[in-house]
Amino acid sequence: MSGATLVESARAELAAIVPARRCDRLAELSALFHTAGTVHLRGRGALAFHLDVGLSAAARRAFSLLRELRLDPQIRTYRQRSFAEPTRYQLLLDGTQDALDVLEQAGVVRRGGSPLERPPGRVVARACCRAAYLRGAFLGGGSLTGPRSPHLEVRTPTHAGAAFVRSVASAAGVRLRVVDRARHAAAYAKGWEAIEAYLGTAGAVELVVSLEERALVADLRSDANRLTNADHANLVRQSRASQVQLEGAQAMLAAEREGAVRLAPALRDAGELRLRYPSLSLRELGARADPPATKAAMASRLARLVELHRSSTRETEGG
Repeated sequence: MSGATLVESARAELAAIVPARRCDRLAELSALFHTAGTVHLRGRGALAFHLDVGLSAAARRAFSLLRELRLDPQIRTYRQRSFAEPTRYQLLLDGTQDALDVLEQAGVVRRGGSPLERPPGRVVARACCRAAYLRGAFLGGGSLTGPRSPHLEVRTPTHAGAAFVRSVASAAGVRLRVVDRARHAAAYAKGWEAIEAYLGTAGAVELVVSLEERALVADLRSDANRLTNADHANLVRQSRASQVQLEGAQAMLAAEREGAVRLAPALRDAGELRLRYPSLSLRELGARADPPATKAAMASRLARLVELHRSSTRETEGG
């Protein structure tokens, strides 16, 4: 699953969640405005509020939230650059008294309409509200990349907003960090464990299960490859050892036939078995010995033949 697919899946699943409680609706709306909202001053002190998101599902969710709270937003689409950027969605909300009351309850503005950098703690007092806030924050300003170098972040206009996302996540058992950039701040997580914890708390359960399955398959594949490589390495080592044993056995048995050396019966038997069965393991060779020998005993005997062969070779070269 690519990074683009990951973030689309996360936003689509989160946008499909419909909060049952008013406190959850207010918390989610609060997060949307604190990550993707702006306040505009019109003539004669009138206010207007805009929500700017890049996904149609997020726009529909924000629109539904506002309607559920008995407000009447307008929605429009636009492109930041003609024919270059994807379509973005903007929700427009007039600063009526009803709108100001709801946004004050959501911790978006103070009484009178001045914006807050972060909502008061009462907005996320319950666990369900904290989950809703994290969900709204990701819908409004979240991004997700992976599967290599996994990175989740929630952008906010101010450091205070990002720090609040971090504190909400921390209260839910999710560890985030905060970074300040040129035009925004962000609360972020690296590594699948923290990312899955955030998404699971926010409600993207299906995506988390999919990510866990992906990780399990990757681990199984890695284990299989590691075992295959280990088996191959073992086979290479065994093949090389067997070849050395063959050369030593052949040379020393020939030397005994010529009368140059006299081998102990156990060494002679081991050498003859190795020549007769070049592909058998040491354990299998030991089982064919008379009397049967252990794997360690057979390895010792063949090693002794190899050492005798090397000693005789050095003596010949030295002479």
